[in-house]
Amino acid sequence: MQTAARQLCGGLLGNGARSHVPVLVGASRAASTTAATLPNGMPAEVTIYEVGPRDGLQNEAQTIPTEVKVRLIDMLTDAGIKAIEATSFVSPKWVPQLADAKQVIAAMRKAPGVQYPVLTPNLKGLQGALEAGCREVAVFAAASEAFSRRNINCSVAESLKRFEEVVVAARKEGVAVRGYVSCAVGCPYQGHVDPGAAADVGAALYGMGCYEVSMADTIGVGTPASMERMLQATMQQIPVSKLAVHCHDTYGMAIANIAASLRLGVAVVDSSVAGLGGCPYARGATGNVATEDVLYLLDGYGIRHGISMDAVLAASEYISGALGRPNGSRVAKALLARRAAEAEKEAKAQAKAAAAAKAEGAAVAA
Repeated sequence: MQTAARQLCGGLLGNGARSHVPVLVGASRAASTTAATLPNGMPAEVTIYEVGPRDGLQNEAQTIPTEVKVRLIDMLTDAGIKAIEATSFVSPKWVPQLADAKQVIAAMRKAPGVQYPVLTPNLKGLQGALEAGCREVAVFAAASEAFSRRNINCSVAESLKRFEEVVVAARKEGVAVRGYVSCAVGCPYQGHVDPGAAADVGAALYGMGCYEVSMADTIGVGTPASMERMLQATMQQIPVSKLAVHCHDTYGMAIANIAASLRLGVAVVDSSVAGLGGCPYARGATGNVATEDVLYLLDGYGIRHGISMDAVLAASEYISGALGRPNGSRVAKALLARRAAEAEKEAKAQAKAAAAAKAEGAAVAA
């Protein structure tokens, strides 16, 4: 039996054939990611899609000054990250933390070769993004009927029709569009999500013209097994080179899930500096997988990513301090603790050497 998303997908594509999509900025990034593989079958190079400034900060209770957000984005740019989701053009009534979207876009530094996509859930949001000069946007649809109805008061099929309007309008302006499938393996309301349902929603977004589709474990309930099932179903409808994964770490499984995704050939990973994040509309969702933890995983496999861990750690320390909270990255905490211990050891050695030199000088003088 076809899902509503599959039926809509067929209508959009015409017997399953994908509509022509012009090569836009984001599309060229996705196309170049999976050029080679390692002997273990994993991609030789992975793109980190940083979501901290948007997905990471949207759920904060405290007010975050615009200048803090701008500095965070600039530090992530300096770290070598090539895709940084900067903010969301959404009603301040629903996500007050991102009410300063235009100010953030205006103030942040735009480095050559770096994309700064923004989330645009509707046509009004797209208009705001276009007025701010954004050249890449993102839309999201849920794989869960219960989640869709509880949070945007419409069915999955109805939501896809709304997002198609945004995608078509963006592409007319030459703006690249990325798609998200939320609740791709589990839903806070209905529980299990069928892999085929997630795949169908992803295929619908891809068919509309999204250059890349990120399959999201929004509430972090996935395991390597459930991620594999979902991705294998999705790969029957979308090339793996056009897929990304977006994992939350609620049950501590995010890194294992990403490793499973890499083994299937996925070469784009969403992550959030310091493990910031959550979803204001997904009960039970904790932070995103930390960028530092993903980099450590990639380094362990010898997978190229082009990002400075030291610079990411600096950004991680900065935003954790600005928010007044412990760092959510296990790797960051371990590396920073080791760095502090080494600095303390060096300081003690220098003090000991200085004391010895002072004693030797006193002996000579005597």
